[in-house]
Amino acid sequence: MSNSKKKATGYDKFVNWRLLIIPVVLFFIILALPTPQGMKKVGMQYSVGPKVVTNYISEQLFGAGSAAVEQWQALTARMMEQNMRMGALSKKRFMSRNEKWVKKYKIPVDSANLVKARDYVDKNISDEVFLNIMKSAYNLRTKNLNYSDLSQNDKKNADGGAWKIKVAIAMVVFVVFCFMTECMPLPGVAFCIGLILVFSGVVTRSQVAGLYWSDAVWFIMGSLMFAAAFVKTGVDKRMCMLMFKKLAVPNVRWITLIFFVVISPLAAFISDHALAAMFLPIGMLLYQNSLTDEVPEDKELAKMLMISIAMACNIGGPGAPSGGARNVIMMTYLTDMFGMDIGYAQWIMYCMPFVIVMIPLTWIVCNMLFKPRITSLAPAMRHLESEINKMGRWNRDQIWAMVIFLVMVFGWFTEKAFYNIGIYPIRLGIGVIAVAGAVAYLLAGVVNWRDYQEKVDWGVVWLYAGAIIFGRTLDQTGAAYWLAQSCIDMLAPLGMSEGLPLMLTSNGLTAVLTNLMADGPAAAAVGPITLNMASIVHPGTTFLPFMAMSTAVASSFAYCLIIGTPPNAIVYASGYLEPKDYLRVGIPMWFVANILIILLTAVYWSGIGFGSLPSF
Repeated sequence: MSNSKKKATGYDKFVNWRLLIIPVVLFFIILALPTPQGMKKVGMQYSVGPKVVTNYISEQLFGAGSAAVEQWQALTARMMEQNMRMGALSKKRFMSRNEKWVKKYKIPVDSANLVKARDYVDKNISDEVFLNIMKSAYNLRTKNLNYSDLSQNDKKNADGGAWKIKVAIAMVVFVVFCFMTECMPLPGVAFCIGLILVFSGVVTRSQVAGLYWSDAVWFIMGSLMFAAAFVKTGVDKRMCMLMFKKLAVPNVRWITLIFFVVISPLAAFISDHALAAMFLPIGMLLYQNSLTDEVPEDKELAKMLMISIAMACNIGGPGAPSGGARNVIMMTYLTDMFGMDIGYAQWIMYCMPFVIVMIPLTWIVCNMLFKPRITSLAPAMRHLESEINKMGRWNRDQIWAMVIFLVMVFGWFTEKAFYNIGIYPIRLGIGVIAVAGAVAYLLAGVVNWRDYQEKVDWGVVWLYAGAIIFGRTLDQTGAAYWLAQSCIDMLAPLGMSEGLPLMLTSNGLTAVLTNLMADGPAAAAVGPITLNMASIVHPGTTFLPFMAMSTAVASSFAYCLIIGTPPNAIVYASGYLEPKDYLRVGIPMWFVANILIILLTAVYWSGIGFGSLPSF
């Protein structure tokens, strides 16, 4: 059984050069092709745009460029430029920015200058004038930048920006092909991402080293560590029995349904990362205890349990604003660009029905596509019960394992809120808390390092680290924006530029991009483009909030690749899944989800309307 497990992960495979040569050749062909004008324009926007816009805002407010004004004046212009990039065009949003926000975007600041900047905007610039300056700055960056007007140094930077986009697009082809075919071990692909970026000059060697250790990577690593502690102490057995002991017939179909019914609604309010990490050891335990001498291995059962956990996490996020950064991003865009607010309960009223409908649909598809030989998990539950009886009462290690876990979960739920209200002097992040919990298990004597070394799939940690860099490169170079803009421009002559066809285009683009990068940046890349188009063809109608919500929902459709979401990567650590298993479920559910959100818009959302706004 161990050999097949290794084979499933692909770690025992050597590089298949017959396949690998294809993405390598394609990569270099893309780099050798002439740079399209649209790519040059976006490269200019991303590399030179911030400097030009900051100077423009400074000249409008203070009559001189940002290099010739006082520090507080330069700070004002840089803050406005950063707000403009985020789609936050209103004076109200500017006045809400504090020192933490400014430092987050690496803008040099001190308290005295920030007070002066806010004071000046508050007392000297009306809401209307502020909005007009921001709109003019946005048009300058997106429409009116002219390559011929740039200085030689700026032209060099613009050319560099276009080159980075081209490298990112070539890397998309290389990485997606490698992930789908496993022509080389997947952690090796993750390291190739960093090497490509360094050799091509997109990032420096010191920058790429930092990118491999983001908070999300720490979370994946810490969560796999605490899963190892659960397995060693037997806490996973107790939690599994607590969940499923009431089932009269513990059939695998009913157990996967419980996964969906429990996990998906929770994912609207709780981090999907945490839920996947919590349920992974339970799913693995159910599988391992189901095997018998007659059926020593059932790959379909293992895959069905693991994919059910990942999909249950993925479909739940759209249900509430707290289900992901994508939701808050689109709510903010809608408010800042058009002055329309969506409340927390209002979002749930519109989007939770999507989750409710997706639960049975996804469960049915998972049960249709996977055909396990073992269908009854009754023997597994009996074996589990006997194991727990042998354990007796909760022992010291199990109690420590649960206490540390509960402290971690509390930290995950509260760290952001506690930082915002000043209880925590620094932002911890869920990754730091996860690793702190892993270290706490060591300090409490629950595990030793050998347990982590042998039970944690370190390849998955590096795999997700590469995925984070991949997504950030698409976002920060402007490659994702260029892809979205190019596709929308191409489809516009086909009648896809208004109404439900425009929404379908937006959702489809977002749903493709979110499989390659984090959901927030995917929504941020497509959202401003399609919202602006929506405001032109359907101004002041329900189409605007509906477009914002549908884009946010579509950014959760990362069903197809291991790198799509943290839950996908976490369940891959079980060793039972291959990349094609994600496609097996992900492709049909990707189409189902896209169709469902359009039907939801046409029937449910349009039926109840949105306040007093006229229908589109």
